[in-house]
Amino acid sequence: MRPHGHERPAGPATGRPSAALAIGPPAVAAVLVAGSLLGVFLAPHDAAHRSAPPGPVAQQRLLRFADRPDEAVVVTDASDGRVVAVITGASGFLRGTLSGLARIRMTQGLGPAIPFRLTSYVNRRLTLSDPATGQTIELEAFGATNEAVFARLLASDAASSADTGDGAEAGPTPGATR
Repeated sequence: MRPHGHERPAGPATGRPSAALAIGPPAVAAVLVAGSLLGVFLAPHDAAHRSAPPGPVAQQRLLRFADRPDEAVVVTDASDGRVVAVITGASGFLRGTLSGLARIRMTQGLGPAIPFRLTSYVNRRLTLSDPATGQTIELEAFGATNEAVFARLLASDAASSADTGDGAEAGPTPGATR
């Protein structure tokens, strides 16, 4: 026998979303971005899957990244401890990239002692690598805007220049003229 009134159980039959389906667009977007970054980090990294060698090094910098309580990311030069940048606000790509690399370190039982290596090449490619795990991220694969987030970290005067092999100083930082 049906109870009196128009009461029905909650769920798809009522037209009302159940609690399990009541997530907002920001949460869905965050899951999609995290999944995409995870896919990049879990992609095969053996010699058969690598792209062509990037070429001679133009500039290279060893960097440490640390979170502040106000959610800013403090970037320091590992060679002298000088603050290179304090990144505030929406730094999703930088945070996501570093989070993926830190996760790989954690799964291998490694800590933050070894700095990350940011390298630009004379052919304008830019990579972020983790000497602790051997992981390398080719930043141009994520578009010019995301690549520029990291390229700015090489732009300050403390970044070390590398010999390009012809005795000339390194050229402009990738992303600086884009």
